[in-house]
Amino acid sequence: MRYHDITRDDMRNGDGLRVVLWVSGCDHHCLNCHNPITWDLEDGLLFDDAARDEIFAQLEKDYIAGLTFSGGDPLHPANQSAVYRIAKEGKERYPDKTIWLYTGAIWEEIWQLPVMRYVDVCVDGEFDEKKKDVKLLWKGSQNQRVIDVPATLQSKNPKKPVLYCEDYAADFDERPADTGRAPCEG
Repeated sequence: MRYHDITRDDMRNGDGLRVVLWVSGCDHHCLNCHNPITWDLEDGLLFDDAARDEIFAQLEKDYIAGLTFSGGDPLHPANQSAVYRIAKEGKERYPDKTIWLYTGAIWEEIWQLPVMRYVDVCVDGEFDEKKKDVKLLWKGSQNQRVIDVPATLQSKNPKKPVLYCEDYAADFDERPADTGRAPCEG
């Protein structure tokens, strides 16, 4: 697997401060994608032990909430095996940290992939320029979904996603009581 960057202390790709692995390779080629430099599977750096160690050194920090896979597409066939191994090790070493995964694929096509057992939140679907909304939480267009993976996989129908949060953050005074979930503040 190849990658373009490992971002530290990222606040835009999931709840809390995160470490983000930006993988190479995407066949979706969404119009006005925010990261087209990651499309080429052969571009970027080889993901090696030093890159793996950098991710886990970041996850070791108490203030890091978890790991996010983005790109490119972490579920591109060339990336799936490595992403699975990293997610599995991450969840085993840091069970209280969350794993987020962004993909252009839709949930109904990917819910049975082995990596999903280690993912907490999946943002699915291609970016659609016609449905773009900069006020959305954790996604760029209305067609995308922010999915609570464990709740979905434990439901009666795991092909039907359970959403992690609403599309927009409620005003502070209108927030519901604590549900045990992250507040979903963009």
